[in-house]
Amino acid sequence: MKISTWNQQLIKKENKSIVLQLVKTKSPISRADIAQQSGLNKGTVSSLVAELIKEQLILETGPGESSGGRRPVMLTFNQSAGSAIGIDLGVNYIRGIITDLQGNILNQKQQSYTSSSIEQTLDHVKANISHLISEAPSTPYGIVGIGIGAPGIVDENNDVLLAPNLGWKNSSFKKEIESDFNIPVIIENEANAGAYGEKMFGLAKDVNDLVYISAGTGIGTGIIFNGQLYKGSYGFSGEFGHMTMNMNGDRCRCGNIGCWELYASEQFLIKRALELNLIEGEEDCVIQVTEKAEASDSKAISLLDDIAAHLGMGIVSIVHALNPKKIIVGNILSGAKKWIERPVQDYVKKHAMASLQGEVSIQFSSPFTPSTALGVSAFSVEHFLKKTLEDNG
Repeated sequence: MKISTWNQQLIKKENKSIVLQLVKTKSPISRADIAQQSGLNKGTVSSLVAELIKEQLILETGPGESSGGRRPVMLTFNQSAGSAIGIDLGVNYIRGIITDLQGNILNQKQQSYTSSSIEQTLDHVKANISHLISEAPSTPYGIVGIGIGAPGIVDENNDVLLAPNLGWKNSSFKKEIESDFNIPVIIENEANAGAYGEKMFGLAKDVNDLVYISAGTGIGTGIIFNGQLYKGSYGFSGEFGHMTMNMNGDRCRCGNIGCWELYASEQFLIKRALELNLIEGEEDCVIQVTEKAEASDSKAISLLDDIAAHLGMGIVSIVHALNPKKIIVGNILSGAKKWIERPVQDYVKKHAMASLQGEVSIQFSSPFTPSTALGVSAFSVEHFLKKTLEDNG
């Protein structure tokens, strides 16, 4: 009897999740359409909809168009039932956003900082979160979660095992932030979050196989196959930034020699720009170099061509290894999109095997799209909705 009851509760939760997802993705939608598209009977749909309305996750709106009988009452997802915070923790910047439950950005705050100890970095993160909380709208569920995208290897326990460009090893701060704000926290690799952000809200909405390249101080890659984030057997896939591109090259912060990120990231741009006297300081390097390029500075244009070729070299390997439908380059180097997007595309077209490159699309994200922050915010919303359905099932 207990097993039967448990099975019934499980089935109800799954059906309720199906109904909520249909309303969330296809609003406005009628009860009859939910029944037709889900395969559930109308009585079950009506009962589950009533619960979701009571829980303030969906709303009844005005009547829809009639198909011959009474005009149906339409349902929409209550995106204003709560909000979520997404933090993109960069090596030298923190970008925080607060979104509604549908991923619409309500407010954001970005700041530069100098990476030092984990304690000082977390103080900056907490200050960013506190600011966003102070700007949050009043909602039935309040702030439902905080997501943080970290530039390193993150395990299933949300611990940062290794973040070479931050100098962190075996760092755990999830519980500390949860304790400070009394809000559930999710930590994810920033490139994985960026891939998910582009899939949900950016250039890859209609693409199920993609690779997102986070080209910042280092290089991270997030992979989505069949519409799902791919993490590999142990959760650590996507470290293309540390594949060897020059066996006689410099030593990377990860300990390897000649990693891709040494030649195709912001750190390469800064190093070469300083050597060429193109910039006055490291801050806003991409802006400084592209401004010189706009002024027809041949050294700036040549440097951007170099970094485009280096990016292209790594992307060719990704095309050969994974054969994705789309590759998106985001993060800091997307600010040089005007100068490096086409050269990267041309490089891949010239060097990738014709049979593999024919369908792949390579695009640079907008520097104003907070892909990583949107991704971790979406993870937090999904975690909240799942837990709410379980608790109220």
